[in-house]
Amino acid sequence: MAESIRTSGDTRRSGRPGRRKRSSPTERVSWSLALLAIPGVVYFLVFAYLPMVGLIVAFKDFNVSDGIFGSPWNGLDNFEYFVSTGAAPRIIFNTVFLNALFLSATLAWGLLLAIMLNEIRLHLYKRVTQSVVFFPYFVSPIVISVMLQVLLAGVGGEGGAVNDMLGVFNLPDVTWYTEPGPWPWILTIVKVWQLGGYMSVIFLAAITAISPDVYEAGVIDGASRARMALSITVPLLRPTAAILVVLGIGRIFYGDFAMIYAIIGDNGVLFSTTDVIDTYVFRALRSLGNFGTTAAVGLFQAVLGFIFVSVAVILQRRYARESSLL
Repeated sequence: MAESIRTSGDTRRSGRPGRRKRSSPTERVSWSLALLAIPGVVYFLVFAYLPMVGLIVAFKDFNVSDGIFGSPWNGLDNFEYFVSTGAAPRIIFNTVFLNALFLSATLAWGLLLAIMLNEIRLHLYKRVTQSVVFFPYFVSPIVISVMLQVLLAGVGGEGGAVNDMLGVFNLPDVTWYTEPGPWPWILTIVKVWQLGGYMSVIFLAAITAISPDVYEAGVIDGASRARMALSITVPLLRPTAAILVVLGIGRIFYGDFAMIYAIIGDNGVLFSTTDVIDTYVFRALRSLGNFGTTAAVGLFQAVLGFIFVSVAVILQRRYARESSLL
């Protein structure tokens, strides 16, 4: 009797006897998302994880004739060579210092731009302004280098627009390409000009997600637009800013090789303030052809970046859990 009742109940749950149970809509969506993720997973396996095999070159006395796996092991000699050159402290400091300047300046300018763009009420004017500030993101580093050359040194090195402006205030001309001191700030200005619009688009997207009810409450309380920007918009953008900071810290040991090398090139006079890990590795590989040392520097760079981003994520989980990436 009990067996009969169980059989009857199973039949009612599954419909007809012997028919396969249909997958739920949630399961079908999960399978669809898994299929969509396959190209991305294959891309990262082929272009991000598979090349990691080459990191063993950092522990080998590499020569082309024997290849990666045939070359003899040399332990940590490549790392010791990098440290013994004396360039390591300088290029590590330059890399971290420049990236910290770039990150803080682009975040601050992007946030300010987003708040100002959000206050524009004319839709067409807002779109045109947004496109204008976003356009520098697509400008090639080579074009930026030429523009900077014209501004600082002029065509043929006969004085640029910046020196002409200094002359208006009776200030002496500066030979910019022989003075290493101002270059961290010059590169920061270039970076802000290039990435400010890009950052503002991210913050604008976050602003559109803020509920209008919050602003209506501010209007009822009699708050001005400036007060609402400071007391409502900025605090609610903190999670977005925190995520961008963590992502930026993850790449704080990666110098912007394309921009810095396009502008500085092989000008050794400016290396004291502009030489970063990526430009050092490129020059070492080009002049010495030492694949082992360059791989060791790259591995050192990746490990330090991983440590920094891990610490940043842990601190974010501890003090800003609502914006934590993990």
